[in-house]
Amino acid sequence: MTRSIYTLIIVVAVGAACGRILCAQLVLEPGQHRDETEPPGKRLWPKKVPKPMPTFSSNDRSRWATVRALVENGTYVVGQRDPAIYRASAIALVGQLDPMRAATVAHAGFQARVGSSTGMIFEDGYQSVDKVLHPETLAFYSSKPPLLATLIAGLYWVLHTLLGWTLSTHPNAVVRTILILVNVLPFALYLHLLAGWLERWSTEPWARLFVFVSAAFATLVSPFLITLSNHTLATFAVLFALHAVVRIWEAKQSSDAWELQRWPRGPQGYWFAIAGVSASFAVTMEMPALAFAGCVAALLLVWYPCGTLLLFVPAATVLAAVFFLTNYLAVGQWRPVQSEFEGADSWYQYEASHWRKPIEGEIRTGIDWARQHETRAWYAFHVLLGHHGWFSLTPIWLLALAGMVRGSLALRAAYPWEPRGLPWFIPPMALLVSAVVIGFYLLKTDNYGGFTVGLRWLMWLTPLWLVCMIPAADRLASSRAGRGFAYVLLAASIVSANYSLWNPWRHPWLYDFMMALGWPGY
Repeated sequence: MTRSIYTLIIVVAVGAACGRILCAQLVLEPGQHRDETEPPGKRLWPKKVPKPMPTFSSNDRSRWATVRALVENGTYVVGQRDPAIYRASAIALVGQLDPMRAATVAHAGFQARVGSSTGMIFEDGYQSVDKVLHPETLAFYSSKPPLLATLIAGLYWVLHTLLGWTLSTHPNAVVRTILILVNVLPFALYLHLLAGWLERWSTEPWARLFVFVSAAFATLVSPFLITLSNHTLATFAVLFALHAVVRIWEAKQSSDAWELQRWPRGPQGYWFAIAGVSASFAVTMEMPALAFAGCVAALLLVWYPCGTLLLFVPAATVLAAVFFLTNYLAVGQWRPVQSEFEGADSWYQYEASHWRKPIEGEIRTGIDWARQHETRAWYAFHVLLGHHGWFSLTPIWLLALAGMVRGSLALRAAYPWEPRGLPWFIPPMALLVSAVVIGFYLLKTDNYGGFTVGLRWLMWLTPLWLVCMIPAADRLASSRAGRGFAYVLLAASIVSANYSLWNPWRHPWLYDFMMALGWPGY
């Protein structure tokens, strides 16, 4: 009966995701726009009906532009500025002696240079601020690492070859088909594997159902299933890597573990390769996932040095090499352009760039410039408990935090090996990785991931936190008050996950609620 319930929930979650994808398109909301008589801050309401497109934000549109450019043009270039316009405007400016005339010419030159930009990144449905400009060739590229776009371009090429579809003529069919393949199918497997863990590690039927419903409907994964994002794929990769590690650990506990000690043959050896590929893929999607991959490598190296060095490391290395190779093929250098955000010759610091550093005394508006409107302490508060809070938007994570702390303190004594025992290494690993990653983002970021329904940068931690919820849910299951408390946390988490199902690139409900109460925002 329990398996039937799991299957029923998976069918509902997957069906709901497919339904949303099959009607996915950017919806223009009056509350997100302004007319010409209102002060700047929001986007202008368009004067004509825009082309219906299943792309939502600068983030995913930047990736889709690269996908389209690769298949249709055979290049990673998504736009170009005319060098001749640059030279002409520069020569005109040099010849001006009158300061007022020079200012007029400079402004005209600026408009001409920006207006000379062409390419699909400027077309309706692909317009994006997530682009960089090559300082020498004046070619525009997506600012996103090119590996994901390259992989998606392979799927697009198959659809184009077999069915004749293109992103120009059949954008809805192409985008929606690919989203089902890369988001929904892995999501179904993700839930299936989690169900198996719950059956083995949870002692309470109510707790198993609670955690499983949380995974299906109450995390940030759900709203992002309808858009092309590195975050969902990183989340799935972390769970697949953890599943491989668990299989190796279970084999280590079994009576035939001696076979692995000689040589990781058969399915056991296969799991070393799966762990390496999945952990490395998570890193290519989310660089801070290097902390998770490092923990996985350390565990396996202690358990089985031979299998780790001969299978895990090569599998992980190959994918890392592909990441840097695609970067070189895209922009002509091994170093990702994301590492060059600062500096006078930065690919980000071009005229009209959304990411141009403010000049002295300039105050920018919008969440991308939150650092100009709040202190680092307030930023930390909102990351954890405020309008983008990891715990305030998804309060079920309070149970996960309790499970991680308790499990880390007790270690083997709290979770001995038995058919329903949570593996002892998961809580301390999850706590360590979470502390490193959250600390990194508190110190190195300042804009909450931009326009998004939650702290998307931490989404890939979801599998680790779901697993660590199990002991806390087991404990709450024994009392009516405990279950009631858990229901409140679950309801609030589902509200956050479903607040903007038509477009995950919107502010969280807490952010909008604070604005409604008079908070000025950014």
